[in-house]
Amino acid sequence: MKAVLITIGDEILSGNTVDTNSNFIATELKKIGIPVVQIFTISDEINSIKKTLKSAFDLADLVITTGGLGPTKDDKTKTAFKEFFNDEIILDPATFDHLRRLFEKRNRGHLLELNKPQAEVLRKAFIFQNENGSAPCQMIQENGKIVICLPGVPFEVKPLIKDKIIPFLANKFGLNHIVTQTISVVGIPESLLSEQIESWELALPKDISLSYLPVGNRIKLRLTAQGKSKEELQVKIDTEAQKLKPLIGENVISWNGDHIQEILKEILDDKKLTVSTTESCTGGELSRLLTSISGSSTYFSGGIIAYDYHKKIEILGVSEKTIQEKTVVSEEVAQEMSAGAQTLFKTQIALSTTGVAGPDSDEFNNEIGTAFYSIRVNNFEKTRRLNLPHFERNDFANFVSQRVLQDLVEILLHENY
Repeated sequence: MKAVLITIGDEILSGNTVDTNSNFIATELKKIGIPVVQIFTISDEINSIKKTLKSAFDLADLVITTGGLGPTKDDKTKTAFKEFFNDEIILDPATFDHLRRLFEKRNRGHLLELNKPQAEVLRKAFIFQNENGSAPCQMIQENGKIVICLPGVPFEVKPLIKDKIIPFLANKFGLNHIVTQTISVVGIPESLLSEQIESWELALPKDISLSYLPVGNRIKLRLTAQGKSKEELQVKIDTEAQKLKPLIGENVISWNGDHIQEILKEILDDKKLTVSTTESCTGGELSRLLTSISGSSTYFSGGIIAYDYHKKIEILGVSEKTIQEKTVVSEEVAQEMSAGAQTLFKTQIALSTTGVAGPDSDEFNNEIGTAFYSIRVNNFEKTRRLNLPHFERNDFANFVSQRVLQDLVEILLHENY
């Protein structure tokens, strides 16, 4: 079985809204062995929706749409589906009752009549009720094809997909299990890594595939196996991963970790270490990554965003003389920031970032894209300079933060501190 995703909405095409739904849905479908072969983004216009549905059915047996549903009577998505499937729209009592209970629970009963069109569905449709919103999810099965029509709000889409759509599809089609393992490699270029593990890669069993996924200067080797027995697949992947140890063992920082913050969590928990942050150019992204993992409160004590250099002096104890002589974007200031954070939060580890994210320079006329970060583990300290002049602000903050955490992992694994 293959799938096509259709995102409906002018706000996506205009760039005002980012389509996060497609990434999420594709990831969840992949877990049950359904690959997404095409993603369409189209306007909320009847002919465009009908034309795209036809194209989608030429490519796949499963089509999932998001967006374009609203409480008004001129709902174009619903009308397009009605015309495409030669169906009619009816008021569904069960959906209307669900809608009534939802609005009463939210003390918005006075809005029920206005939203009544949300309970109007295609006669052929099977309904998955939306516990987090007023627009239901509709599914039509016809001529061996399945189309699932979802609302567009991500916090409504995610539970519908995870709790209802995925279990339905997995049960209906008895789909294969998919097992993945991600091995994180550092300190070796991708071309050299490929050459070094070529014989191993060529000898992989046919039901195991390998992907190279560069993230900054880290390379993720993702092994994926698909089959009927989850346990057997896991044993196969474990066996193949073991064969890599003599080839690249010294370059591996994690044998089964995807995100760098997940890898770091395991190390910090194991070593019983605490960490704090003080950020300037990353604007809190470093702290966000650390706290994005459940259970991070056991090791993350807190952070300071000392954006104004006066706050670096007042809160962290950075020397004003150092700032005037070296400027705020310097190795020395990064080091004093991490020392200040270590003292302030009383943590074994302290991380600091300072730089110029752009698009304009700072008051010291430092080069745009320059960043310094300091990693302090007990009495051990390491400072690095990065030059990222072509990065936009958000990408700059994310790259620097990812790099800081990766360097911390390498220090904790390989340095004496």
